[in-house]
Amino acid sequence: MPAHQHRHTRGEPGIPRCLDCGAGSVSNAIDSGALVNYLSSASGPLHGEIRVPGDKSVSHRAIMLASLAEGRSQISGFLEGEDTLATAAAFAAMGVRIETPSASERIVHGVGLHGLRAPSHTIDCGNAGTGMRLLTGLLAGQKFSSTLSGDASLSKRPMRRVIEPLSQMGACITSETGGLPPLQIDGGANLIGIDYRLPVASAQVKSAILLAGLYAQGETIVHEPHPTRDYTERMLAALGWPIEFSAGYARITGGHRLRAGAIRVPTDFSSAAFFLVAATLVPGSDLLLREVGMNPRRTGLLAALRLMGADIVEENPRELGGESVADLRVRSAPLHGIDVPIALVPDMIDEFPILFVAAAAAKGRSVIRGAAELRIKESDRIAVMAKGLRELGITIEETPDGAIIEGGILRGGAVDAIGDHRCAMSFAVAGLIASDVVQVRDCANVATSFPGFVNLANRCGFVLQLESA
Repeated sequence: MPAHQHRHTRGEPGIPRCLDCGAGSVSNAIDSGALVNYLSSASGPLHGEIRVPGDKSVSHRAIMLASLAEGRSQISGFLEGEDTLATAAAFAAMGVRIETPSASERIVHGVGLHGLRAPSHTIDCGNAGTGMRLLTGLLAGQKFSSTLSGDASLSKRPMRRVIEPLSQMGACITSETGGLPPLQIDGGANLIGIDYRLPVASAQVKSAILLAGLYAQGETIVHEPHPTRDYTERMLAALGWPIEFSAGYARITGGHRLRAGAIRVPTDFSSAAFFLVAATLVPGSDLLLREVGMNPRRTGLLAALRLMGADIVEENPRELGGESVADLRVRSAPLHGIDVPIALVPDMIDEFPILFVAAAAAKGRSVIRGAAELRIKESDRIAVMAKGLRELGITIEETPDGAIIEGGILRGGAVDAIGDHRCAMSFAVAGLIASDVVQVRDCANVATSFPGFVNLANRCGFVLQLESA
């Protein structure tokens, strides 16, 4: 394989950072807007032990809640991705001192619940939908006004599901037509707790309401039609905020304090998912993924892969900072198509692009239903994956809330990730078992969630090259 070629962007102010490996350098920097493609080729067996980056969802929340805590918090395992760096930059702009003693580590000097200062400029959330939605809830309770913006992709993502419940609490939020960013959040609102039933299960919307509830008078209660990730609830409890929560339910009262502490971020199950599927599909593979976050609200893909016949074993299960983790050993195994249980959908919503690839390589038909939310992610993920897999020779029928996929032989070809990081990495996995090279276009946004993907992938046996255009 050719040596890794660094492509740089400016993440934290003044620090050029490689889009793929996370390395800092002052040389050979190029415009972060440059189009980057992957060339993925058939590989031999995948082997070794790897540790994927920290969980993005936990990293966002760690920065936010440590900033609102009283005292000094140390965060380890922090994801050095574009999305999480944007969240850290947002709190730095609001007066929070955040130190970086080493890669994946942050020391946050919390300012307390009411210690944030008005930013001097619009807060740029980049590509981070999680960052924007959670910040909207948090900023709704501040005394100062603020504006949240994002990149071209985020600016097309609807925020109405957050705006409506926050408005019921008394927040004043102005958006573009259709509830699109940028969002103007007026300061000085007197928030009142509400008892809210989410029409659609969403951990981001739930978390935005709970964060606003920190500043609200009385109780804030959220009911979900299906249980979603409970990272916010767990971290609030770990930092000392009284909270009651169970599957599909959370209740807090305002007016308490957050205590600083040590926060350990587990590795990201969504990032591990690409390697779980890759090692399952490539014959002869035996790969160990260390310290993977096993929050039950995140591991729906694991259950689906096992239903399809995957050989994935959990080793050394344990807890880190209130979150369950385990080492996952995955060995290659033949897959068969399934009707994906709808009950698993909320717990694997970010993993559907790579599930599409697993289904494309499985024997028989797979049916995906109940996943309409995929159409309003960083891209319309149903459409992007369906079009790309058709280009690689797979028969796939789109439905409004999913797809019907006939497993088959993948051929080479060119596919377009449309700037969606999860689609880009999923197509890279497809190339490992294709009959010819797969060119994956528009992959630069992989840096939002998985800096170092190319290097780590090649280290365990991928045949993946960068192609700058």
